Amino acid sequence: MSSSSESITPTIVIKPKLGWQFIDWKEFIEYSDLFYFLIKRDVLAIYKQTIMGFTWALIRPVFSMIVFSVIFGGLAKMPSDGIPYPIFSYAALIPWTYFASAMTASTQSLITGRNIFTKVYFPRLIIPLTPVVSKLLDFFISFLVLVGLMVWYGIQPTIYLFWLPLLVVMMILTASGIGMWFSAMAIQYRDIPQGVGFLSQLLMYAAPVVWPVSLIAEKFGSKALLFYGLYPMAGVIEGFRAALLGHKPMPWALIAMGGITAVSLFLSGSYYFKSKERIFADVA
Repeated sequence: MSSSSESITPTIVIKPKLGWQFIDWKEFIEYSDLFYFLIKRDVLAIYKQTIMGFTWALIRPVFSMIVFSVIFGGLAKMPSDGIPYPIFSYAALIPWTYFASAMTASTQSLITGRNIFTKVYFPRLIIPLTPVVSKLLDFFISFLVLVGLMVWYGIQPTIYLFWLPLLVVMMILTASGIGMWFSAMAIQYRDIPQGVGFLSQLLMYAAPVVWPVSLIAEKFGSKALLFYGLYPMAGVIEGFRAALLGHKPMPWALIAMGGITAVSLFLSGSYYFKSKERIFADVA
């Protein structure tokens, strides 16, 4: 009787927390090795067995720069705050390309990774955050082209260059927040990834990528410009231009307003993701 009872293996049941929960950073750190592995796998999956390798990270922003320079800079004569239009647009395309690709990949992450999280337990939040981090490699590679353009046009960075890490963090928070919102929705509603493609195009033309943000103040006034700052990528893009090209002071009002939105998106996205986490395995 005693021997049979000793042979019984205890069963551990992990139950998801109910309601809106914040990120459990302690648990997240415990699975940091898995996080690193998924990031590495994500990067290798993109560039493995490709002839051009990391060059693909340059093609999209460079091609977009050429098209925008011809259409908006050449034909439409879009103002560029006294900066040559190619570098004016490319300085915006670097953060924008990262944001758009990270948001899209993060939205689809739970769908593409459902074979993983339905079989083994780990913090599910790792999945949508993996592409947000892995896409930073493309971001830094494309940044090298901007350095070359600055040398070509004889543009020297300003002291505001030291604020670039703040803008990068703001960019990451925005992509992470939206990615957590949309990935949690997409696993249940498969129309979401389709809509994100359309939304990405809409958000690009709403951002000051091909046009200067000064047009808003000229046409609608300073109050409208401050309200426009709630769009986080507006402050990020204008901040990148100011820090790197030195054609105007840092747009602190836009950055402050956008920072509030970025943090709000990240916190609300993590709360929403955690609240829906318990149904992921059932609907995947």
